[in-house]
Amino acid sequence: MPDDVPVLITSSQERTMPLIRLRDGTELYYKDWGSGQPILFSHGWPLSADMWDAQMLFFAEHGYRTVAFDRRGFGRSSQPWTGYDYDTFADDIADLVNHLDLKDVTLVGFSMGGGDIARYVARHGTSRVSKFVLLSAVTPLFVKTSDHDGVDKSVFDGIKAGLIKDRPQFLDDFSPLFYGTNHGMKVSQGIFKQTLQIALQASVKATIDCVTAFSETDFRPDMAKINVPTLVIHGEDDQVVPLPYTGKLAAEMIKGAKLKTYPGAPHATATTHADQVNADLLAFLKA
Repeated sequence: MPDDVPVLITSSQERTMPLIRLRDGTELYYKDWGSGQPILFSHGWPLSADMWDAQMLFFAEHGYRTVAFDRRGFGRSSQPWTGYDYDTFADDIADLVNHLDLKDVTLVGFSMGGGDIARYVARHGTSRVSKFVLLSAVTPLFVKTSDHDGVDKSVFDGIKAGLIKDRPQFLDDFSPLFYGTNHGMKVSQGIFKQTLQIALQASVKATIDCVTAFSETDFRPDMAKINVPTLVIHGEDDQVVPLPYTGKLAAEMIKGAKLKTYPGAPHATATTHADQVNADLLAFLKA
Protein backbone atom coordinates (compact mmCIF):
# COMPACT_ATOMS: atom_id res chain seq x y z
CA MET A 1 0.00 0.00 0.00
CA PRO A 2 1.39 3.48 -0.87
CA ASP A 3 2.71 5.48 2.09
CA ASP A 4 0.38 8.42 1.45
CA VAL A 5 -2.89 6.45 1.70
CA PRO A 6 -4.80 6.90 4.99
CA VAL A 7 -4.93 3.69 6.99
CA LEU A 8 -7.57 2.66 9.51
CA ILE A 9 -6.03 1.64 12.81
CA THR A 10 -8.21 -1.18 14.11
CA SER A 11 -8.77 -2.76 17.50
CA SER A 12 -6.81 -5.77 16.29
CA GLN A 13 -3.80 -3.46 16.39
CA GLU A 14 -4.43 -2.95 20.11
CA ARG A 15 -6.34 0.28 19.62
CA THR A 16 -9.64 1.04 21.29
CA MET A 17 -10.40 4.34 19.51
CA PRO A 18 -11.30 4.99 15.86
CA LEU A 19 -8.17 6.46 14.28
CA ILE A 20 -6.83 6.85 10.79
CA ARG A 21 -3.17 7.29 9.98
CA LEU A 22 -2.85 10.26 7.64
CA ARG A 23 -0.48 10.63 4.71
CA ASP A 24 2.33 11.97 6.97
CA GLY A 25 1.88 9.40 9.73
CA THR A 26 -0.26 11.60 11.99
CA GLU A 27 -3.05 9.68 13.71
CA LEU A 28 -6.44 11.42 13.57
CA TYR A 29 -9.20 10.52 16.04
CA TYR A 30 -12.83 10.74 14.94
CA LYS A 31 -16.36 9.97 16.11
CA ASP A 32 -18.86 8.42 13.69
CA TRP A 33 -22.41 8.24 15.07
CA GLY A 34 -25.72 7.33 13.44
CA SER A 35 -26.59 6.61 9.84
CA GLY A 36 -28.06 8.50 6.92
CA GLN A 37 -26.94 11.62 5.08
CA PRO A 38 -23.58 12.65 6.60
CA ILE A 39 -22.68 15.80 8.48
CA LEU A 40 -19.02 16.50 9.23
CA PHE A 41 -18.21 18.87 12.10
CA SER A 42 -14.89 20.74 12.46
CA HIS A 43 -14.22 22.07 15.97
CA GLY A 44 -12.91 25.36 17.29
CA TRP A 45 -9.73 26.33 19.13
CA PRO A 46 -8.56 24.97 21.53
CA LEU A 47 -11.18 22.23 21.75
CA SER A 48 -11.89 18.80 20.25
CA ALA A 49 -14.70 16.80 18.67
CA ASP A 50 -16.37 16.70 22.09
CA MET A 51 -17.59 20.28 21.65
CA TRP A 52 -20.09 18.91 19.12
CA ASP A 53 -21.78 16.34 21.38
CA ALA A 54 -25.07 18.27 21.56
CA GLN A 55 -25.20 18.49 17.75
CA MET A 56 -24.00 14.95 17.08
CA LEU A 57 -26.51 13.40 19.48
CA PHE A 58 -29.38 15.49 18.10
CA PHE A 59 -28.69 14.78 14.45
CA ALA A 60 -27.84 11.10 14.92
CA GLU A 61 -31.21 10.75 16.64
CA HIS A 62 -32.86 12.55 13.68
CA GLY A 63 -31.60 10.15 11.03
CA TYR A 64 -28.23 11.62 10.07
CA ARG A 65 -24.72 10.22 10.13
CA THR A 66 -22.60 12.56 12.25
CA VAL A 67 -18.81 12.68 12.08
CA ALA A 68 -16.48 14.86 14.15
CA PHE A 69 -12.71 14.65 14.52
CA ASP A 70 -9.96 15.96 16.76
CA ARG A 71 -7.75 18.28 14.69
CA ARG A 72 -4.10 17.21 14.61
CA GLY A 73 -2.43 18.36 17.82
CA PHE A 74 -5.73 18.41 19.73
CA GLY A 75 -7.82 15.98 21.74
CA ARG A 76 -6.96 12.34 21.09
CA SER A 77 -5.13 12.87 17.80
CA SER A 78 -1.35 12.82 17.40
CA GLN A 79 0.73 15.83 18.41
CA PRO A 80 3.23 16.38 15.59
CA TRP A 81 5.68 19.26 15.90
CA THR A 82 4.66 20.89 12.61
CA GLY A 83 1.71 21.00 10.25
CA TYR A 84 -0.50 23.58 11.95
CA ASP A 85 -1.58 25.42 8.83
CA TYR A 86 -4.82 25.43 6.90
CA ASP A 87 -3.59 23.62 3.79
CA THR A 88 -2.60 20.73 6.04
CA PHE A 89 -5.87 20.86 7.99
CA ALA A 90 -7.85 20.81 4.73
CA ASP A 91 -5.94 17.82 3.45
CA ASP A 92 -6.53 16.04 6.77
CA ILE A 93 -10.27 16.50 6.23
CA ALA A 94 -9.91 15.19 2.69
CA ASP A 95 -8.18 12.07 4.00
CA LEU A 96 -11.01 11.51 6.48
CA VAL A 97 -13.80 12.21 3.98
CA ASN A 98 -12.25 9.85 1.46
CA HIS A 99 -11.55 7.15 4.04
CA LEU A 100 -15.15 7.18 5.29
CA ASP A 101 -16.40 7.65 1.70
CA LEU A 102 -18.66 10.52 2.71
CA LYS A 103 -20.90 11.73 -0.12
CA ASP A 104 -23.38 14.61 -0.19
CA VAL A 105 -21.88 15.68 3.13
CA THR A 106 -22.81 18.87 4.94
CA LEU A 107 -19.70 20.58 6.29
CA VAL A 108 -20.09 22.50 9.55
CA GLY A 109 -17.18 24.53 10.91
CA PHE A 110 -17.09 26.42 14.21
CA SER A 111 -14.66 29.30 14.80
CA MET A 112 -11.24 28.21 13.45
CA GLY A 113 -13.01 25.12 12.09
CA GLY A 114 -14.76 27.36 9.59
CA GLY A 115 -11.38 27.94 8.04
CA ASP A 116 -10.76 24.18 7.83
CA ILE A 117 -13.84 23.55 5.75
CA ALA A 118 -13.40 26.67 3.61
CA ARG A 119 -9.87 25.65 2.70
CA TYR A 120 -11.04 22.06 2.11
CA VAL A 121 -13.49 23.32 -0.52
CA ALA A 122 -10.83 25.57 -2.05
CA ARG A 123 -8.34 22.69 -2.37
CA HIS A 124 -10.62 19.71 -2.96
CA GLY A 125 -13.81 21.09 -4.46
CA THR A 126 -17.42 20.29 -3.67
CA SER A 127 -17.94 17.01 -5.50
CA ARG A 128 -18.62 15.32 -2.15
CA VAL A 129 -20.27 18.35 -0.49
CA SER A 130 -23.98 19.18 -0.51
CA LYS A 131 -24.19 22.07 1.97
CA PHE A 132 -21.88 24.34 3.94
CA VAL A 133 -22.27 25.96 7.37
CA LEU A 134 -20.09 28.55 9.10
CA LEU A 135 -20.79 28.89 12.83
CA SER A 136 -19.09 31.78 14.65
CA ALA A 137 -16.30 31.31 12.12
CA VAL A 138 -13.03 33.21 11.61
CA THR A 139 -13.60 33.49 7.85
CA PRO A 140 -12.93 35.41 5.66
CA LEU A 141 -10.12 37.15 7.62
CA PHE A 142 -9.69 37.68 11.33
CA VAL A 143 -6.70 40.01 11.74
CA LYS A 144 -6.65 43.68 10.82
CA THR A 145 -4.72 44.43 7.63
CA SER A 146 -4.29 47.39 5.31
CA ASP A 147 -7.45 46.35 3.43
CA HIS A 148 -9.47 44.66 6.17
CA ASP A 149 -10.83 46.11 9.41
CA GLY A 150 -10.27 43.14 11.73
CA VAL A 151 -8.77 42.52 15.16
CA ASP A 152 -5.38 44.10 15.80
CA LYS A 153 -2.42 41.72 15.60
CA SER A 154 -1.30 42.76 19.08
CA VAL A 155 -4.31 40.91 20.51
CA PHE A 156 -3.11 37.64 19.03
CA ASP A 157 0.46 38.30 20.11
CA GLY A 158 -0.91 38.74 23.63
CA ILE A 159 -2.78 35.43 23.41
CA LYS A 160 0.39 33.59 22.42
CA ALA A 161 2.37 35.28 25.20
CA GLY A 162 -0.30 34.30 27.73
CA LEU A 163 -0.22 30.69 26.57
CA ILE A 164 3.54 30.53 26.91
CA LYS A 165 3.52 32.10 30.37
CA ASP A 166 0.68 30.10 31.99
CA ARG A 167 -1.48 28.15 29.56
CA PRO A 168 -3.92 26.67 32.14
CA GLN A 169 -4.70 30.02 33.74
CA PHE A 170 -4.90 31.84 30.42
CA LEU A 171 -7.40 29.32 29.05
CA ASP A 172 -9.41 29.40 32.28
CA ASP A 173 -9.60 33.19 32.06
CA PHE A 174 -10.65 32.94 28.39
CA SER A 175 -13.86 31.00 29.08
CA PRO A 176 -15.99 33.96 30.28
CA LEU A 177 -15.42 35.72 26.93
CA PHE A 178 -15.89 32.47 25.00
CA TYR A 179 -19.24 31.73 26.64
CA GLY A 180 -20.27 35.33 27.29
CA THR A 181 -20.74 34.90 31.03
CA ASN A 182 -19.05 38.27 31.54
CA HIS A 183 -22.06 39.71 29.67
CA GLY A 184 -24.68 37.79 31.63
CA MET A 185 -24.86 34.47 29.74
CA LYS A 186 -25.56 31.49 32.01
CA VAL A 187 -23.22 28.49 31.70
CA SER A 188 -22.64 25.73 34.26
CA GLN A 189 -19.38 25.26 36.08
CA GLY A 190 -19.33 21.76 34.60
CA ILE A 191 -19.04 23.24 31.11
CA PHE A 192 -16.22 25.51 32.26
CA LYS A 193 -14.39 22.55 33.77
CA GLN A 194 -14.91 20.38 30.70
CA THR A 195 -13.68 23.18 28.43
CA LEU A 196 -10.44 23.54 30.36
CA GLN A 197 -9.95 19.77 30.49
CA ILE A 198 -10.38 19.46 26.72
CA ALA A 199 -8.15 22.45 26.02
CA LEU A 200 -5.31 21.06 28.14
CA GLN A 201 -5.38 17.78 26.23
CA ALA A 202 -3.95 19.64 23.26
CA SER A 203 -0.30 20.11 22.39
CA VAL A 204 0.92 23.46 23.64
CA LYS A 205 2.78 23.83 20.33
CA ALA A 206 -0.41 23.24 18.37
CA THR A 207 -2.34 25.61 20.63
CA ILE A 208 0.15 28.41 19.99
CA ASP A 209 0.72 27.76 16.29
CA CYS A 210 -3.00 27.69 15.60
CA VAL A 211 -3.38 31.22 16.94
CA THR A 212 -1.16 32.35 14.08
CA ALA A 213 -3.05 30.16 11.61
CA PHE A 214 -6.58 31.24 12.48
CA SER A 215 -5.72 34.92 12.91
CA GLU A 216 -3.54 35.51 9.86
CA THR A 217 -4.85 33.14 7.17
CA ASP A 218 -6.70 35.03 4.44
CA PHE A 219 -9.73 33.02 3.31
CA ARG A 220 -11.12 35.71 1.03
CA PRO A 221 -10.07 33.86 -2.15
CA ASP A 222 -11.65 30.68 -0.74
CA MET A 223 -15.06 32.32 -0.34
CA ALA A 224 -15.56 32.49 -4.10
CA LYS A 225 -15.04 28.74 -4.43
CA ILE A 226 -17.93 27.82 -2.13
CA ASN A 227 -20.65 26.95 -4.63
CA VAL A 228 -23.14 24.98 -2.54
CA PRO A 229 -26.01 26.25 -0.34
CA THR A 230 -24.44 28.03 2.62
CA LEU A 231 -25.68 29.09 6.04
CA VAL A 232 -23.72 31.52 8.20
CA ILE A 233 -24.68 31.67 11.91
CA HIS A 234 -23.07 34.19 14.23
CA GLY A 235 -23.76 35.68 17.64
CA GLU A 236 -24.27 39.43 17.67
CA ASP A 237 -22.35 39.70 20.97
CA ASP A 238 -19.41 37.54 19.90
CA GLN A 239 -16.48 39.03 21.83
CA VAL A 240 -13.98 36.53 20.42
CA VAL A 241 -14.71 36.62 16.68
CA PRO A 242 -16.62 39.86 16.09
CA LEU A 243 -19.50 39.55 13.63
CA PRO A 244 -18.76 42.67 11.50
CA TYR A 245 -15.25 41.47 10.59
CA THR A 246 -16.14 37.85 9.89
CA GLY A 247 -19.61 36.30 9.62
CA LYS A 248 -21.23 39.36 8.04
CA LEU A 249 -18.48 39.62 5.41
CA ALA A 250 -18.41 35.88 4.76
CA ALA A 251 -22.13 35.87 4.02
CA GLU A 252 -21.66 38.78 1.63
CA MET A 253 -18.78 37.09 -0.19
CA ILE A 254 -20.30 33.60 -0.59
CA LYS A 255 -22.79 33.56 -3.44
CA GLY A 256 -26.32 32.96 -2.22
CA ALA A 257 -25.31 32.53 1.44
CA LYS A 258 -27.90 33.09 4.14
CA LEU A 259 -26.83 34.97 7.29
CA LYS A 260 -28.61 34.23 10.57
CA THR A 261 -27.55 36.25 13.61
CA TYR A 262 -28.47 35.61 17.23
CA PRO A 263 -29.12 38.77 19.30
CA GLY A 264 -27.08 38.81 22.50
CA ALA A 265 -25.37 35.52 21.69
CA PRO A 266 -21.66 34.98 22.47
CA HIS A 267 -19.02 33.08 20.54
CA ALA A 268 -19.84 29.58 21.82
CA THR A 269 -23.29 29.33 20.24
CA ALA A 270 -23.01 25.55 19.75
CA THR A 271 -23.25 25.30 23.56
CA THR A 272 -25.09 28.39 24.80
CA HIS A 273 -27.66 28.27 21.99
CA ALA A 274 -27.52 24.55 21.19
CA ASP A 275 -31.28 24.13 20.72
CA GLN A 276 -31.48 27.11 18.36
CA VAL A 277 -28.39 26.01 16.41
CA ASN A 278 -29.77 22.49 16.07
CA ALA A 279 -33.16 23.73 14.90
CA ASP A 280 -31.64 26.11 12.36
CA LEU A 281 -29.27 23.45 11.04
CA LEU A 282 -32.09 20.93 10.74
CA ALA A 283 -34.25 23.41 8.83
CA PHE A 284 -31.31 24.19 6.54
CA LEU A 285 -30.65 20.50 5.90
CA LYS A 286 -34.28 19.85 5.06
CA ALA A 287 -34.69 22.93 2.84
